[in-house]
Amino acid sequence: MAARCSLATLFPIQNQLDYALEEATTQQEKEELVYQYLKRLDEREDLKIPDFRTGLEWLNTEGPLSLQKELAGKVVLLDFFTYCCINCMHILPDLHQLENQHSVKDGLVIVGVHSAKFPNEKVLDNIRSAVLRYDISHPVVNDSEACLWHEMEVSCWPTLVLLGPRGNLLFSLVGEGCRDRLMLFTKVALHHYGDQGLLKSHAVGIKLYRDSLPPSILSFPGKVAVDSRNKRLAIADTGHHRILVVSSTGQLLHTIGGPQSGRQDGDLSKASFNCPQGVAFKGNIIYVADTENHLIRKIDLSEERVSTLAGVGSQGTDKEGGAMGPQQPISSPWDVTLGTAGDDEDNVLWIAMAGTHQIWALFLADGKLPRGSESKAGTCVRWAGSGSEENRNNAYPHKAGFAQPSGLAAAPEEPWSCLYVADSESSTIRTLALKDGAVKLLVGGERDPLNLFAFGDADGKGVDAKLQHPLGVAWAPEQSLLYVADSYNHKIKVVDPKTKQCSTLAGTGEVGDTVGPEFNKSCFNEPGGLCIGDGGKLLYIADTNNHRIKVLDLAFKTVSLFHIVTDCTDSAPTKPSGLTKVPMLPKSAARKEMPPVAVSAGQTVTMSLTVSLPEGAKLTEEAPSCWALSAEGNEWLLDSQVLTGNIVDLSQPLCVSAKLPAVMRESNSYLSLTLAIWVYYCTEAGKACMMKAASFSQPLQISASPKGEDVSVALAHAF
Repeated sequence: MAARCSLATLFPIQNQLDYALEEATTQQEKEELVYQYLKRLDEREDLKIPDFRTGLEWLNTEGPLSLQKELAGKVVLLDFFTYCCINCMHILPDLHQLENQHSVKDGLVIVGVHSAKFPNEKVLDNIRSAVLRYDISHPVVNDSEACLWHEMEVSCWPTLVLLGPRGNLLFSLVGEGCRDRLMLFTKVALHHYGDQGLLKSHAVGIKLYRDSLPPSILSFPGKVAVDSRNKRLAIADTGHHRILVVSSTGQLLHTIGGPQSGRQDGDLSKASFNCPQGVAFKGNIIYVADTENHLIRKIDLSEERVSTLAGVGSQGTDKEGGAMGPQQPISSPWDVTLGTAGDDEDNVLWIAMAGTHQIWALFLADGKLPRGSESKAGTCVRWAGSGSEENRNNAYPHKAGFAQPSGLAAAPEEPWSCLYVADSESSTIRTLALKDGAVKLLVGGERDPLNLFAFGDADGKGVDAKLQHPLGVAWAPEQSLLYVADSYNHKIKVVDPKTKQCSTLAGTGEVGDTVGPEFNKSCFNEPGGLCIGDGGKLLYIADTNNHRIKVLDLAFKTVSLFHIVTDCTDSAPTKPSGLTKVPMLPKSAARKEMPPVAVSAGQTVTMSLTVSLPEGAKLTEEAPSCWALSAEGNEWLLDSQVLTGNIVDLSQPLCVSAKLPAVMRESNSYLSLTLAIWVYYCTEAGKACMMKAASFSQPLQISASPKGEDVSVALAHAF
């Protein structure tokens, strides 16, 4: 039996090919060199790699795959990746292109081998979320203990390994930027083994998890920004490739982009994005880090247009910058925030350039660079960071090193005068001085600039505090405190810059989706962004893997859901509803109690309910579905004991409203609305008909002080 080998066995052989390819001038010469190389490999019996171990967890497949069974007779591309790594994200478009050119039937199968860096990345559910977020449509195996990684002596992320139809090593490619070699090697390998009759056209059991997911209003929201003056929020609905603008009460005002990715400027109705992340408000303008388009975009709500301010639409490798924005290539901008360079207010857009591990500046007006040099309006330039992936602090900004900076917050006021940076891969929070560009550590990590593995979950001071891949920061000038989305610890933490003390504010550290009156019992799932609103009283959180926006009331120490209300059907309650009798709720009815909502005298409370039926099911016309809204016998609230109505269409949310009296009684400061529904439907082809019921209780914390804004609560239920 042939000895199993590692990449170390292959390197000396492939190095000769790599040198020869550098000298080749035509595509035909390159293909002939690769063809002759493969013929030499056919004579060797020592290049077979170990198979996947049994018991590993698989995604996007019907079951485990084996190089000796399901993948035998295939050219297999192994992508060793970890989902936090920006370099791994950069090669995904190459893999998508390869999948579009060569199918499983052609003989090519791509397998993602997930070898985690952080402990949080070893968990299958977290990998599943990443597979969905990055639209990975090939099989992925969770090699949580990096067994295959170590057996093959892989040394960095990403590493691509191409295998022949016998599970034998052919090529390896390390790092990003290898698209041409990848396409060349794969094309020639498929032709070579196809001509020998060694490729098999059998299907591999691929079952994409995304195909079984129910629709949701948000999909992996990455960042959120608040416009306090106009009482609205901008949400980067990253998984839907769009930006949502909503009122502070949750009413949807604008949808820009989505649901598919794209790259188009113009009218709001036609514009498109590709996995947008950072958002920042300036009046009626929203600046957007259009991450996977490698662009900075501008949404002008007054003119209802989207334009491009920086980037060329493809990944750049320039680490200096200095060109006018639309001519300046950039790489994976992850967050943006407005700030000041010089004497003018908000004349620069700071950019967390995750792809080149730097902080950049896009000048919206003339401004000054660190140490006195000037820059013209429209210029996009590197502000800090050498471009090397490091945790290196330095008084000279261009000598400092970041590691995938992913969150920014500006604190322009004295004595701070800095940018706070969530440096995700070093698990640190850093400061970047606005005057001279000096980079310093605030909390997390350790002092060795080359150690990017100093992570954990510990409250403490400075370097004694430990974080795990933080993605977001928010500055509260009213409190002089910095809030941190400690993403892989599933927590929200708070830092006092004066003392460098870091402590846990909310979250148990366990993955979950719990809200309620106590911070320490709330749960999150990789929160990616946050912002401060309402004069420092509220903290809005993009709870990314829970597909929600959550609100921390910093005064009352409560966590609640921020409900987004889309367009509703015309279902406002009316007394002549046509129902003569409200049905009784069966014991089997689903019952859900929502977190309390604060309301005031004179407001209208709207409950918006999205109902999903099983695939292929339809409402039964002969047995009308219905709803009923009650207020636990408080006739004064609804002008009637119970309001009722029919349900005739589930393609749009059902919206039911109740208006609170202008004058309230103190004895009724805490009440509850209950919305009950009875749905009669038949399954596909009329094979079976059934009735299902559910009820939703919404507690109200009522204030006697009148306010003009109405309150909307969004609900969802699947039968």
